[in-house]
Amino acid sequence: MTPSSLITSLLSAPAAQAEPAVARLTGTLDDGATWIADVPADWNGTLVLYSHGFGSLAAQNAPSEAVRAELLAEGYALAGSSYDPNGSKWALASAERDQFATLDAVTAKIGEPEHTLTVGQSMGGLVNAQLARDGAGRIDGALGLCGLVAGGTDLDNYQLDAEYTLARLLLPGEQVELVGFGSAAEAADTARVLTDAVTAAQATAQGRARIALAAAFLNLPAWAPDQARPAADDWAGQEEQQYAWFASGVLSFIEGGRYAVEQSVGGNNSWNRGVDYARLLARSVHAPQVRALYRSAGLDLGADLEALTDGAEITADPAAVRTAERTSSAGQGLAVPLLNVHTTADALVPVEQERRFGDRVRAAGAGALLRQAYVERQGHCTFTAAETVAALRALEHRVTTGHWGSAATPAALQRAATALGLGEAAYVVYRPAPLTVGRDRQGGGR
Repeated sequence: MTPSSLITSLLSAPAAQAEPAVARLTGTLDDGATWIADVPADWNGTLVLYSHGFGSLAAQNAPSEAVRAELLAEGYALAGSSYDPNGSKWALASAERDQFATLDAVTAKIGEPEHTLTVGQSMGGLVNAQLARDGAGRIDGALGLCGLVAGGTDLDNYQLDAEYTLARLLLPGEQVELVGFGSAAEAADTARVLTDAVTAAQATAQGRARIALAAAFLNLPAWAPDQARPAADDWAGQEEQQYAWFASGVLSFIEGGRYAVEQSVGGNNSWNRGVDYARLLARSVHAPQVRALYRSAGLDLGADLEALTDGAEITADPAAVRTAERTSSAGQGLAVPLLNVHTTADALVPVEQERRFGDRVRAAGAGALLRQAYVERQGHCTFTAAETVAALRALEHRVTTGHWGSAATPAALQRAATALGLGEAAYVVYRPAPLTVGRDRQGGGR
């Protein structure tokens, strides 16, 4: 169907619809992935390809219903795939391929767009960064939302540091399985054991100090949802809010995600053998908090860090590390402009990932194509429709004019978002701390 015949058929359809006339197109790719596309009758010529996050492997074409409705009303066509539904929920082995195949399938039906933009959220933000790296001639620009852009191995490594700290310091002498899960049930058991240990430890000053140490390794923000931000030197208040993240079930999500990553890459891709935990803490923005809580609890921080270092014997499967580097990494360069947006207090994908990613992109010589912006809010992917649409428009400005200008600055994004009338906006000037991960090179193999 050509664009003109598609639009003609839409305009002749009954008008008893709450939203502008939209054609829903669907299809199935060779690997079993499904795709969907929504094309408004007054298509403006821009196709937006959406990469969804970790979880259900169902085709999605927008980060929220509010964003979907606004973009369709403005004339954008929207598309997205499920990724291959036959494997792991960490679908990085197929996601980039399936998204490019979806572009081919959709454009075969509606014609070539004037511009193709990609949007990706959470795990889909990593997919989106890969599309921006590899999409020369196929896409024109990319928008990442709360993207897991440090990649799968960095993710599993800093999470391992936190899990290992909880197990060794809160459950001394107990054997807690931290890697190499054989089933989702095993991962859930580990999450339960560690969460119960955190809950018990919160009752004592010594336990709270050790929770703060694990939180530092997890890059866990000290500002939790529905709470006022604690003062910069309110060490106890910061730990209380980090505990709130743990109590909300963050470890269940982490362990379930680890099982899915290991399924996808064929083994354990994380390690702590050779990690110096004193040096690791020194790199953390939360180090002053940890030191203060240890002092007030009468604990020897140096002894705990030495015990962690001495007991660090977990090794990775080298083949799994190589697979993760091939399928689940980004930052090796950019072929098109990329704007990444992140909330400043994200417990699932810490904002520090943006610092790690930006350093890699600049080292690859592609820094001029990258812009990063920040929304002052707690939670993972808790953007308003106004913030998302304003970011997409800033990306469009870069695509159509060939330069960023001031469009992606916090002030410009805030003005643009506020003017939309689609909800509040909280763009701020912000620079993330370095990611506390402590592994600059791949390693840890048997």
